[in-house]
Amino acid sequence: MHIGLFFGSFNPIHVGHTVLANYMASFTNLEQVWFVVSPHNPLKDKASLLDQNQRLHMVNLAIEDNPLFKSSNIEFGLPQPSFTVNTLAHLYEKYPQHKFSLIMGEDNLQSFKKWKNYEEILKNHFIYVYPRPDCDSGEFKSHPHVVFTDAPLMEISSSFIRKAIKDKKNVSCFMPQKVWEYCDEMSFYKK
Repeated sequence: MHIGLFFGSFNPIHVGHTVLANYMASFTNLEQVWFVVSPHNPLKDKASLLDQNQRLHMVNLAIEDNPLFKSSNIEFGLPQPSFTVNTLAHLYEKYPQHKFSLIMGEDNLQSFKKWKNYEEILKNHFIYVYPRPDCDSGEFKSHPHVVFTDAPLMEISSSFIRKAIKDKKNVSCFMPQKVWEYCDEMSFYKK
């Protein structure tokens, strides 16, 4: 099976994530999308993160009714911070029957050269890119392993949602219903 790996903090997961994942699983040759919950992205501040198990639980709430989606906590047992090249090696060890490709926003593609062993990743995997506002992919535009998609432009972000919740705004439509209810019940992001 050809799996698209959608890495993220998912702090919290929102409808932008699920819309993009659905696009990738339905409009490209990817057969399934796995949401890989990152305990700590080396390029992000760890202090603002909810506990990894809470974020995984919210991902599971968001995707439980969609057979094209699956969650993965594979990075929870790997050394921190998580590096994609190491995660890919572990996934192939655990699931040798699958082919894995990456899903990323055009903004992440711009900083891709900062990733550990990015050349190895690019040589051995395809990267499915969704558009982000005001981004230029420059040198990767014509790379044979980089697939640019016509996914809907999603300008919603987890940081927008966290700030809105803190500011007592109603963001229930920006998140899957069960995720919103759980966040509200647990008082996540209110302080």
